[in-house]
Amino acid sequence: MKILLINKYLYPKGGAETYTLKLGEYLSGAGHKVEYFGMYDKNNVVHNSAEQYTQNMDFHDSGAEKFLYPFRIIYSFQARKKLRKVLENFQPDIVHMNNINYQLTPSIIDEIKKHGTPIVQTVHDLQMLCPNHLMFDLYKKTPCEKCLNGSKINCIKGKCIHYSRIKSIIGAVEAWLYAIKGTYKKVDKYICPSRFLESKLLEKKRLGEYIYKGKTVSIHNYIELPKFDFEHTKKNYILFFGRLSEEKGVDIFIEACKSLPNIMFKVAGVGPMENVCKGIPNVEFVGFKTGKELHKLIAEALFSIYPSIWYENCPLSILESESFGTPVICTPLGGMPELVENGRTGIILEEVSSKALTEAISTLYNDRELCEKMSKFCEEKRTQMTTLDEYGRQIEEIYSEIIKK
Repeated sequence: MKILLINKYLYPKGGAETYTLKLGEYLSGAGHKVEYFGMYDKNNVVHNSAEQYTQNMDFHDSGAEKFLYPFRIIYSFQARKKLRKVLENFQPDIVHMNNINYQLTPSIIDEIKKHGTPIVQTVHDLQMLCPNHLMFDLYKKTPCEKCLNGSKINCIKGKCIHYSRIKSIIGAVEAWLYAIKGTYKKVDKYICPSRFLESKLLEKKRLGEYIYKGKTVSIHNYIELPKFDFEHTKKNYILFFGRLSEEKGVDIFIEACKSLPNIMFKVAGVGPMENVCKGIPNVEFVGFKTGKELHKLIAEALFSIYPSIWYENCPLSILESESFGTPVICTPLGGMPELVENGRTGIILEEVSSKALTEAISTLYNDRELCEKMSKFCEEKRTQMTTLDEYGRQIEEIYSEIIKK
């Protein structure tokens, strides 16, 4: 097959980029011809033979160019024009989209369909259901579903995008435009990394019609499993690792830490709430870690904490933690409960609160026998986790099925 993978960034910037690049590696290794389309960047590690990419859009740019961004992030004629040349040159059998909003825009769906090429999209976030991509109320600090089947004017009223009325208007206009055009109905199959996300897509209606009915499939993300010695000694600390931002539950985590001064915590990550994690006697902030350093931190922790207060999709951090024999305490939101077996590989809180988190941490920390049992269950689960090869074969089957249709 000739497969065109589309993502706005074409270098390892985040989860969606890593997913795209690793899947591309697998597909190439399986004998398929793979090319890529996205935004130009000097850091790009993949390309297309037509050498066509969209202009780099830096939202922190202070030049005059930034004044055109509000128009380009709603509908990109440039992305359509560049992609047209790639499609004409490569003539793919199928196009697999990933993160496309803002820099590429869903306008590219129209161009792909104009060429009669089937499309699949992996849904990495909630952008098709919510203008701020989070389904999260910035003021109440709780999940929000007002725009799911309600008016996008809710986004404007709530200043849901970065607390900005202007940005929220732009986000709402984008959502309205593609709803009116029926753009998302043109995608042949949506790959959902969690059953939760799939269920939310299937709830979405427009003019009484369920937009995504019959177009979804749920497959948990793959995980790469580095070699690991499970005889490694667990140390006397609890780990929080990942992006340090509000929706990740940093506030309730830090409250729990302060309530348990005799327990040692470690925090690994970066983000806007870094300073909140510093200067606390029983919290060691170790900064951003990756590769073997991160793996060692995870493997040596008694257990890890994932206290997100928004609808997580399929967080790789939970899978990583379990794969190293480290149980997880998480909140009951989004796709997280699909990944943690309550009482076996971790604890799923009954409610989202600092009190509930504190009690769960204290219970598990003081029951080392239970900790050890959970660790063993995590080790067993590692052998059942979806590898890149297994995941890739499932994706190939989806491609083949869609092309035949």
